[in-house]
Amino acid sequence: MAVPARYRERLVAKAAPQLVVTIDTEETCLLLYPLSEWEIIEQKLQGLPTFNKAARRIQRLLIGHATELELDGSNRILLPPLLREYAELDKRVMLIGQGKKFEIWDEQHWKVGRESWLDKETGDIDELPPELQSIAL
Repeated sequence: MAVPARYRERLVAKAAPQLVVTIDTEETCLLLYPLSEWEIIEQKLQGLPTFNKAARRIQRLLIGHATELELDGSNRILLPPLLREYAELDKRVMLIGQGKKFEIWDEQHWKVGRESWLDKETGDIDELPPELQSIAL
């Protein structure tokens, strides 16, 4: 997968050029982190209680699928077949910026998800976590 020029400079500056890709446990997409950001996430995941089934599931999935990548000379990354299969990636993919990470989506899955999210009516303020209720956009 070629990394778009608009993201490449930031990734190289932050990751120089080491990246980590893993699965998203809630959606059919992949998560792409600069190595330094992934190391923070990985430490937090490893700090979760291993006797808690939900925490152990997340540890197994996120850490177990984490794969280190590097940008090649043509500014591309090679996604492992297992992860491409998980995210059902075809020829056209979407790289979606999410602050400190990126999501990698199959273009068609992204379009369907985006339409679904846009069609949902604005939820009740009480449904939002307290952290979101205090953000003014």
